[in-house]
Amino acid sequence: VQLVESGGGLMQPGGSLRLSCAASGSIFRVNTMGWYRQAPGKQRELVAGISSVGTTDYADSVKGRFTISRDNAKNTVFLQMNNLKPEDTAVYYCAAEIRTYSRVTYSNYWGQGTQVTVSS
Repeated sequence: VQLVESGGGLMQPGGSLRLSCAASGSIFRVNTMGWYRQAPGKQRELVAGISSVGTTDYADSVKGRFTISRDNAKNTVFLQMNNLKPEDTAVYYCAAEIRTYSRVTYSNYWGQGTQVTVSS
């Protein structure tokens, strides 16, 4: 199983970016998907999560600015980031709980990370 992120980059404060993460491989089912971020010198933190039925959860720092969504048919999760702030600068990682055809339990998988830099 692989999770591949895209969409990061450099943006000015107040701008928008959209991250995507596609899961591929021998996937039987995908449960919760989410986005985490890690800024230099800080611990990795949950940004947003979405269940298989669309229930969402957000960190207080991004509520009202970020929107998580998913396309179950394509095993893809998105993060729309609006009104970006310098403090949003971090490496963003997607994560997913996935059951493969070879196992009956779910395992956690991570993407390789994509850099988001917010600066003027």
